[in-house]
Amino acid sequence: MRLLKVATCNLNNWALDFDCNLKNIKESIGRAKEAGAVIRLGPELEITGYGCEDHFLELDTVTHAWECLKDLLLGDWTDGILCSFGMPVIKGSERYNCQVLCLNRKIIMIRPKLWLANDGNYRELRWFTAWKQKDQLEDFQLPNEISVALKQKSVPFGYGFIQFLDTAVAAEICEELFTPIPPHADLALNGVEVFMNASGSHHQLRKLDYRIRAFISATHSRGGVYMYSNHQGCDGGRLYFDGCSCVVVNGDMIAQGSQFSLKDVEIVVAQVDLDAVAGFRGSISSFQEQASCKTKIPSVAVPYNLCQPFNLKMSLSSPLKINYHSPEEEIAFGPGCWLWDYLRRSGASGFLLPLSGGADSSSVAAIVGCMCQLVVKEISNGDEQVKADAIRIGHYANGEFPTDSREFAKRIFYTVFMGSENSSQETRMLAKKLADEIGSWHLDVSIDTVVSAFLSLFQTLTGKRPCYKVAPTLMKACVVI
Repeated sequence: MRLLKVATCNLNNWALDFDCNLKNIKESIGRAKEAGAVIRLGPELEITGYGCEDHFLELDTVTHAWECLKDLLLGDWTDGILCSFGMPVIKGSERYNCQVLCLNRKIIMIRPKLWLANDGNYRELRWFTAWKQKDQLEDFQLPNEISVALKQKSVPFGYGFIQFLDTAVAAEICEELFTPIPPHADLALNGVEVFMNASGSHHQLRKLDYRIRAFISATHSRGGVYMYSNHQGCDGGRLYFDGCSCVVVNGDMIAQGSQFSLKDVEIVVAQVDLDAVAGFRGSISSFQEQASCKTKIPSVAVPYNLCQPFNLKMSLSSPLKINYHSPEEEIAFGPGCWLWDYLRRSGASGFLLPLSGGADSSSVAAIVGCMCQLVVKEISNGDEQVKADAIRIGHYANGEFPTDSREFAKRIFYTVFMGSENSSQETRMLAKKLADEIGSWHLDVSIDTVVSAFLSLFQTLTGKRPCYKVAPTLMKACVVI
């Protein structure tokens, strides 16, 4: 048996918050080491944060990323553990989205992304160039400050894999998994047994199933250990990254992280037997035939053992049932987690919502109520960071902290029913009932006087008075805005 313990993670990193991101990365490595892992995978562009947008075009962003990497490598963080860090790298005149693979305080290789996400919410071609030289690894000269600090002048750069004494490991970055001919297909034929996918994938209703089916498909017919890491949270933009880091072996899910969480760092650890991968591949005749005439992929030889021999005290991770949330839970938890991240990092002290009793505002109110429930649940589970944020935002004193979601909502959520002569008693009561259920601080305010003032001003300026039936509704909307 070749026993290998791997760790992947969900990180709630923030675009351009290098200190926070570095803290989260170090915590994830420390916890991976404590668990006995020898491989640690982090999300795509984890050092800078994924959502830097046009800040990726600034040299300072790349410079600070190198400074963070230097900090990691000068310490003992990579001692005895292969770490994959995501960051932008400039080579010549081009800027690449890269995974930097490090071990024992040295950079082993830099793997640039081959295929960039450039549809839907993604615009990676605006900031990065896709790596196109797939037949060789080039020599990359490290920045002078990094070179002097690490006493390492250059590293292999390009598409390839790392050949250890007892296994082969390769990176596959996010979008590459979903291309018609993904890199892992040829890498598997070249003997790669462990695939590390660093991702920046946002939440979309029922998207997780599509993602997991891709992981399973990647190893079901080719064998292998597929590690997946993702951001989790709002990193400063309008997207919510939904985590769910996991490990799949030979088509079976053996470890899965949360999809929605308020944690800044979550580690997913799995113990695997690489001989099971070799045996699986050896049982597939077509795999053997295709491997015999494969396209050779360049590699970096590292004289180091990652695996441990057979040990009765070390149990393997078993296949588990994949955890999916219902559509209703996804709709509540995703936006709820996003709102909490936005609230705790924006410096705001709460939310104000004009609550009409209609579908739109009621849905938003329900999501904020869900956020409050998630906060209280995480505090009861012992999350000190969530507790500290909640105490600060809710202005708790004398050692008090949130223990009830409705009481917490009363402190940070304000709802206002802005009624007029056109409002029905039913919507007024529905708004009040929902506010009571959530626990928000609720006000019932008549805006007839304000609406009349708008109408009078309009008449004074134009000499005309609105007479359409929709005019009162439009005026109410103006007051709300």
